[in-house]
Amino acid sequence: MKLSDYKALTFDVYGTLIDWESGMVSGLKPLTDKVSRHLSRDEILEAHAYYESTTQRWTPAKKYADLLGVVYRRFAEEWGVEVSWEECAAYGQSVRQWPAFEDSREALLYLKKHFKLFVLTNTDNLSFSGSNARLGVHFDGIYTAEDIGSYKPSDRNFDYMLETLERVGIAKHEILHTAESMFHDHAPANRHGLANCWIYRRHDKEGFGATMNPGEMPRYDFRFDSMADLVEAHRQEDANP
Repeated sequence: MKLSDYKALTFDVYGTLIDWESGMVSGLKPLTDKVSRHLSRDEILEAHAYYESTTQRWTPAKKYADLLGVVYRRFAEEWGVEVSWEECAAYGQSVRQWPAFEDSREALLYLKKHFKLFVLTNTDNLSFSGSNARLGVHFDGIYTAEDIGSYKPSDRNFDYMLETLERVGIAKHEILHTAESMFHDHAPANRHGLANCWIYRRHDKEGFGATMNPGEMPRYDFRFDSMADLVEAHRQEDANP
């Protein structure tokens, strides 16, 4: 099995291309600064994983920016901090400012020369537009939770992607799903029989950070610690066909 066996790369964005954990911690600082006890980075991220996934499950049609406002309020309630809805809503608008990983833009520009690139993301269209500007590449298709009306790891999101890609002539066996999250992406990719590539951004950290524990670990076909490592592996394939 080689990277060059595939025609299309389908990407998760947040956690894979965008450093959402740093974006979250920064965006939550006005709240966490008010909490009477020290909160570790992992404690914040693990709480975010719980409230985000729970809210997505209960309100799958809610736009991501609006959903993050609810997450912010749940935090405030748990940590005993009084906040206004305007403060909650401001956190939801912060997604567009979340930073890209340093290697994402250059890697995508390289991969664009060799693959069709698609996005399957749990964000809304406006939030993703800010992230897309940071990534600096034209994606061949963008499929958001807002478009689909549900959030990963729902099978609906993957069904939508596969049906839409088939329409433009890309079969399932030609797709390599590329993502960090075992919970949101690799478990459903396994269920759908999709080849998958794990970008293990948290390779030097413990736990699952801002994603839920998937339970039994999904299988994966490729693993790289960064997008730069993925690009290097493809270059090596090209050099040694």
